[in-house]
Amino acid sequence: MTTALNVIAALLTIGFGLFGFLAPAFTANALDLAPTKSTMGLSEMRASVGGLFVVTGAAVLWLNTPMAYAMLGIVYAGAALGRFVSVAVDHPPLIKALTFGGIELVLALWLILTNMSRAS
Repeated sequence: MTTALNVIAALLTIGFGLFGFLAPAFTANALDLAPTKSTMGLSEMRASVGGLFVVTGAAVLWLNTPMAYAMLGIVYAGAALGRFVSVAVDHPPLIKALTFGGIELVLALWLILTNMSRAS
């Protein structure tokens, strides 16, 4: 069961990343990011929300070790931390921010707690 859920988390990571990588305008709109006169925002979507997640998820599947899955959890922990700080400081739309942050937190907790003890 642990292995299956680890693989699902990595595949979700790739799936999330594919949205940013292949559909940056859709992703920017879903994240309430306003377009500007520059296409640099689309480049950032493809890079940080897209390619970074796709390659990270793929690398975790390729490495297929408990430590790799734990590190993916640490990545999600960082995202959740940033999201929850933003809720306190920036006051984004609460339901959307808490939904995304909740998904990130659940993935972080699962991946870290179930894999750190197996990584030794």
